[in-house]
Amino acid sequence: MSDTSLTIDNILAPELTLCRVAASSKKRALEFIAEQINHQDNTLSETQLFNNLISLERLGSTGIGQGIAIPHCRLEGLDHVVGVLMTLEESVEFDAIDNQPVDLIFALIVPKEATSEHLELLSQLAEKFNERSFCDRLRQCEDASTLYQRMTASGG
Repeated sequence: MSDTSLTIDNILAPELTLCRVAASSKKRALEFIAEQINHQDNTLSETQLFNNLISLERLGSTGIGQGIAIPHCRLEGLDHVVGVLMTLEESVEFDAIDNQPVDLIFALIVPKEATSEHLELLSQLAEKFNERSFCDRLRQCEDASTLYQRMTASGG
């Protein structure tokens, strides 16, 4: 067990919390996520990030229903977990399990050697997003700093 347990608070940076992004499609949303991560850490390949995210989507959509998606992938050469939270200006088709378009996305990029701790993080996210009122509060945000505060406020 590592000293710093993974929580949403310590993997999500304000710079990677994006509000009302204009993305015309699922592919464009994933490209945007890869661009933003690369912008924050240019040692991470934008192309590789995008390819890893899209290849997982091909196996099965990460749209978990109710307008929410949690795209995630492993990345060679990464030594920490990267989270990206974004709300979309308009919902996009995401092949979600309930066939609803998605407007709330939390992407999770984990090291290639990811452990069960990383799976725990996915379940934390799914649990948070299962709460409709919480999702509504995120969707109401007008700016990134409010979005970041609301995502990290409820303790983990």
